[in-house]
Amino acid sequence: MSIDFTGEPEKRALTTAAYVPEDEGEFSLRPKTLGEYIGQEKAKNNLKVYIEAAKRRGEALDHVLLHGPPGLGKTTLARIIANELGVHIQTTSGPAIEKPRDLAALLTNLNDNDVLFVDEIHRMNRTVEEILYPAMEDKEIDIILGQGPSANSIRLPLKNFTLIGATTRSGQLSAPLRDRFGVILKLELYTPDELREIVERSAGLLGIRIDRGGAEEIARRSRGTPRIANRILKRVRDFAEICADGIITKSVADDALNRMEIDALGLDSVDRKLLMSIITHYGGGPVGLDTLAATINEETVTIEDVYEPFLMQQGFLTRTPRGRCAARLAYEHLGLPWGNEDADQLSFDR
Repeated sequence: MSIDFTGEPEKRALTTAAYVPEDEGEFSLRPKTLGEYIGQEKAKNNLKVYIEAAKRRGEALDHVLLHGPPGLGKTTLARIIANELGVHIQTTSGPAIEKPRDLAALLTNLNDNDVLFVDEIHRMNRTVEEILYPAMEDKEIDIILGQGPSANSIRLPLKNFTLIGATTRSGQLSAPLRDRFGVILKLELYTPDELREIVERSAGLLGIRIDRGGAEEIARRSRGTPRIANRILKRVRDFAEICADGIITKSVADDALNRMEIDALGLDSVDRKLLMSIITHYGGGPVGLDTLAATINEETVTIEDVYEPFLMQQGFLTRTPRGRCAARLAYEHLGLPWGNEDADQLSFDR
C-alpha cells in the first residue's frame, strides 16, 4: 500500500516521549529498570533474555506485543524495555494515528534500534495498519510523490526499530498484525504480596509513612492491579493525614477504604450494584450484557473490560451462553439467601 504525501501537512496528535514524570509535582512511581519492576516474573525473565541477546548482537529487539487487563504496567514495561536497550522511545496510541502519513512521519523519524510504542494498538485504523506490515517485516514503506499522471511511487527504507504494541483486547487484533510480533507477553493480575511490595515502594517514593499491615490492607483490596493500588494509596494518605496521625496502619487503611466504599474483598460500589441488579432484578441471571448495562447505567465496554474480569476471577460472576449469572459466592458476600439451584448446572461458555 502507498501513502500520498502531496496534501497539506496536518496537525498530528502524537507525542515524542523520553522519560517524562507521570505526576506533576510528585516523584514518578514508574520503575525505570527490570530490576525495579515488581511482579510479572515469567514475562520479566523472558524479556531479560531477549534484551540481552539483542544487545550482544547489536540488533533491534524483535517487535513486542503486551496484552492484559488495564492498569497492569504495559506502558511502564515498554519504557523499561527502551531504557534497558539504551535507546529512545516514541509513544503514541492507536486512535491518534488517523492517516497513513502520520505513521510514516513517526517511522521515518526513528533512529537505529529505537522503540515505537503504540498503546491501544487494537484501535488502529485498518488502512494505517496495512502500512505497518512492510515496515515491521522489511523495514520499508511505500510513498507517492506528485499527483495525477506524473505521480511516482517510491519505496523508502527505514532504520531498524522495535514496535511495542499494548492492548487490553488482543482478540481484536487482526491475525496478520498479531503474527508479525516476535515476542508476545501476557500480563497477569498481581498477587497480594506483589501489590504490597508495590505499595511500600510507592509510599517510599511519595514520602508516605505506612506500616506492613496498612500496605497489606491496601494491596488486598486493590483488585490485583498496581494502578488501583497506587490510586488508593494516595487517597488513604489523605485520610491518614487529616483523620489520624499521618501513619497508614491497618485500621487507618480499613477505615479509609470503607469510607471509599471499597469492601474487604476489593469490590466497589459499582461491583456490588452490578451483582445486586442481577440478583434482585433478574433472579440471579442469566441476563444479557446490554440489558445489564442499561440497568446499572454503565457502558457495555466498561463492564466487559473493567468489572467483569475481576468478578469472574474471584468467583462472583459467571458467563453462560444465555448471559451473565451471579454465582453463589456473590449471594454470600451480599448477605442474600442462595435460591438459584439451577445455576449450578449451567454450562459456561468460557
